[in-house]
Amino acid sequence: MKKEYRIKKSSEIQKLIRKRKTVGNSYFILYYNKNHEIDNFRYALSVPKKYGNAVHRNLMKRRLREIIKVNNIEKTNDFFVVVKPKAKELGFIQIKDLVEKLFAKAKILGE
Repeated sequence: MKKEYRIKKSSEIQKLIRKRKTVGNSYFILYYNKNHEIDNFRYALSVPKKYGNAVHRNLMKRRLREIIKVNNIEKTNDFFVVVKPKAKELGFIQIKDLVEKLFAKAKILGE
């Protein structure tokens, strides 16, 4: 994914969290909001230190980036995915299913 698709500023992430549009399950939380100013979707990922060491956190981030890349996400969305430490017990297929269900529940998937 290109860097233009990432939200880097903490102020923008805090703005997403303050909007209170959220869906979640026992493994992930998804904050989302429409953004009509930019012509592509943007995202941010958060994997806390409680999840594990840097190797495990980076593996989860790589997996989430791949899931985001293969899904058809509407271009007017910003979203922020927070991984809970409990997600460490999941395999890639389970992660993919759970995250795609969150995307569908938030209605950010395009046709």
